[in-house]
Amino acid sequence: MKRRFTAREALDLVVATNSEHPATCESEDEELTSEDEVKFALESDSDSSCSSDESTESEDTEETADLQWISKNGQILWSSTHTETLRYNPAKGMTPGPTHYATARITTLQSCFDLFITEEIIQLLLENTNLHGRRFVTDWIDFDSTDIQAYIGLLILAGVYKSRNESTRSLWDVENGRSIFRATMSHRKFKLLSSTLRFDDRMTRPARYMHDKLAAFRTIWEKWTHRLPLLFNPGQDVCVDEQLVPFKGRCRFRQYMPSKPAKYGIKIWVTCDVTTSYAWKLQIYTGKSPGSPAEVNQGKRVILEMTEGLQGNTVTCDNFFTSYGLAEELLKRKMALVGTIHRNKPELPPQLLQIKHRALLSSLFAFTKTHTAVSYVPKRGKNVLLLSTKHREPAVSDTEKKKPVIITDYNRCKGGVDNLDKECVIMLQLHTFILTAKCF
Repeated sequence: MKRRFTAREALDLVVATNSEHPATCESEDEELTSEDEVKFALESDSDSSCSSDESTESEDTEETADLQWISKNGQILWSSTHTETLRYNPAKGMTPGPTHYATARITTLQSCFDLFITEEIIQLLLENTNLHGRRFVTDWIDFDSTDIQAYIGLLILAGVYKSRNESTRSLWDVENGRSIFRATMSHRKFKLLSSTLRFDDRMTRPARYMHDKLAAFRTIWEKWTHRLPLLFNPGQDVCVDEQLVPFKGRCRFRQYMPSKPAKYGIKIWVTCDVTTSYAWKLQIYTGKSPGSPAEVNQGKRVILEMTEGLQGNTVTCDNFFTSYGLAEELLKRKMALVGTIHRNKPELPPQLLQIKHRALLSSLFAFTKTHTAVSYVPKRGKNVLLLSTKHREPAVSDTEKKKPVIITDYNRCKGGVDNLDKECVIMLQLHTFILTAKCF
């Protein structure tokens, strides 16, 4: 075994060499034997080795724990505590309810109707319907604005009576029908107007259709949707989601959505007020252009477009839209985000995805300075993930299922757009205005 020296021996050896005297192994107190030297060296090596192993093991454990709170893409460092998380202070937004522009013009039910179906829209319908009738119907007699308004009123009334699957002939029937239909216009006139109603000039449509799949309906759609934000301010909570309007006719942008009851129809992006389900902004999805690549980050683009003009609101959406980047962008616009998030998102830490040894109804939180992510286990093998920039604390409800407050707020706000699937959009707008206008 290689000889080892103590610190005292090494010092004496150096001094002895410099003074050209033989090296001694004596200490000032007592002399150490060779066996004592070897034993001391072995004990020193053993203590050092144990201390090193314990230190290395501790460092490896801490390093592994830290790595679990780093996002999968390595760009975001999460924390298991909210000590460094900043407090969320919502910006001041618009006063919720009908705008001053709307309340100043609401005096009767007719005036409320005219706020949505304006004279400009009526004239557009008249111009294109009469133009089409003169071209293709013999002995055509032009309709006037009263006819168009009466026609729209009857469509709304049919919705009130839930007559979607009822034939128009039965509505006009003398014995079993409803007298208001017969008093408004004849059944023959209603059918003629239904078959000739047009929203654009059919002769100029092919040129526009090459660049716009919604060419046949684009002008009137924009004139109507432009009115929606002008008439009503949403409250603090808004919901952005997709709505499928059932339709089985020929349409180039008809969508198939197996999760929806109708499955086939026209998909519309909707921003609505959670409290009243008022459709604040609408956008028809016409699909990608022919030959163009698939759109990347479509959910982020849709949310930013559908919330343009809002401030101080909390946006609720599902996992199709939610991402860390979207939440950051909304914060820059002074809005918060609450939404479910896919487990494959690279910005999530691995710790939130591990539920094998988690207890049922348990919640695990992760925090940055402005974001909060939560993993909730409602049942064995199920992991519910949400992201929020509104909630900055690990709050859990005191109910039996111990749901995080993030989830309870999400469930409260998410149904805003779903309510639109139950009612006709125009009827919902009018009903909202009739009720709220009386309070302002």
